[in-house]
Amino acid sequence: MFDIVIRVLNALLMIAMPLVLGVYLSKKQGTGWRLFGIGAVTFIASQVLHIPFNAWVLNPLLETLGLSFTGTTVQLIVLALLFGLSAGVFEETSRYVVYRFWLKKPLDRTWRSALMFGAGHGGIESIILGVLALVAFIQLLVYRNADLSAIVPADQLELAMSQVETYWSLPWYAALLGAVERAAAISFHLSATVLVLQVFRRRNILWLFFAIGLHTLLDAVAVFGMQTWGMYITEALIVGLAIFSLGIIFLLREPTELSDILPPEETQSPFSEIQSQEPTIENLEDSRYV
Repeated sequence: MFDIVIRVLNALLMIAMPLVLGVYLSKKQGTGWRLFGIGAVTFIASQVLHIPFNAWVLNPLLETLGLSFTGTTVQLIVLALLFGLSAGVFEETSRYVVYRFWLKKPLDRTWRSALMFGAGHGGIESIILGVLALVAFIQLLVYRNADLSAIVPADQLELAMSQVETYWSLPWYAALLGAVERAAAISFHLSATVLVLQVFRRRNILWLFFAIGLHTLLDAVAVFGMQTWGMYITEALIVGLAIFSLGIIFLLREPTELSDILPPEETQSPFSEIQSQEPTIENLEDSRYV
């Protein structure tokens, strides 16, 4: 019973974490759910292009070059970097495009708004994976006590039995790694959104390349690590990169001033014109009646 509870908890955490984060940011930072939704749409749009690119361009290219996950360490590093770069280019460019053409108002280009945007971007990925994890749990729960020979084709029976055995033999802490990885990924997406925002805050396109590079590194570590170091070391490295990402978020934090959310002409004090006047006899006489 305990192993069932843990696996359900893992899936529910993956679904709940981004929603809880959204509620917190909405109340704490005063940002609306609109930005969360825009972040979610941005992630989905990026995958509409990213997944076909990998399937129709990147994978055939790798086959042509003779690169595979069973090859040498150098080949595996190249594969990891290419898959990481692919994800980085599509996801970070999608953030840039949204900021460039959609989120153009000063209120949408603040540090606080970037957090909500990033929460939606990484959050919808976590929610989707959480739902898939829950569906997989239900299927494997059914298969656990079922006669697989009556359900699975004969040529796939051995593989199916191995998958079921592997899934249910995982210790409880390993079963929760999915939620841990999603928490780390969401932390990264928050920092990546803040980094892309700097393109417009600081008017320097190099911040976009920094975000792509960090994304490439994170995904490359995940791909390479799972093939070589195992899941525990890999997840520890991903968590370490997530902590680094949180540091970036707070290093780039800016005080939300009136100048962040209003045009310059609207931030002037209504008394600035009066204060700029030189004192004269007429002004002093008029002030008696104020």
